Amino acid sequence: MKSDITDKTLSYYNTQSSQFTGGTLDVEFSAIQDWFLSYLSPGASVLDFGCGSGRDTRYFLQKGYAAEACDGSEEMVRIARETTGIPVRKMLFNELDETEKYDGIFACASILHVPYAELPDILQRIHRALKPEGIVYVSFKYGTFEGYRNDRYFTDLTEERFQALLDISGGFVILEEKITSDARKGRENEKWLNVILRKI
Repeated sequence: MKSDITDKTLSYYNTQSSQFTGGTLDVEFSAIQDWFLSYLSPGASVLDFGCGSGRDTRYFLQKGYAAEACDGSEEMVRIARETTGIPVRKMLFNELDETEKYDGIFACASILHVPYAELPDILQRIHRALKPEGIVYVSFKYGTFEGYRNDRYFTDLTEERFQALLDISGGFVILEEKITSDARKGRENEKWLNVILRKI
């Protein structure tokens, strides 16, 4: 089910896909990728949930993980297929409908495009798609802003706002939280909330 918010955000990624890929595909991101993988067994099944250019999926595959990927943008799906060499599903976040399929779900700068009021449903879908004690990584721009920024919808979160979401959705325990600087050159002053969750 798509909304006007979803349509506008996807339109950005469909029209700016080359520019977005150029700014993200080759960014050094192994510290976060390895942090997530440290909670998983070798060869574990992983879903890159909102994969963008496929940078993280490619990394997981190279490390020997059984990685799958999806994105809501037709153009990003096309690019991710080229980047990873695997089939990439075109799928909206609220279309995730798997049950106990994945050991880990990686949602890097992806579900931050979902309105705050809709995030508990997305977290519940992620919960259902994970195997028992499965691991989730999520990241959000740090703050309390919600609305459009550069033609995309963003929900920024602090630790408190994220905990409030978990109180509604249930089903997870926070293993670690980190505040980091943006990995992209020239954007180091932008802060991110990074969280590792375990399904309970």
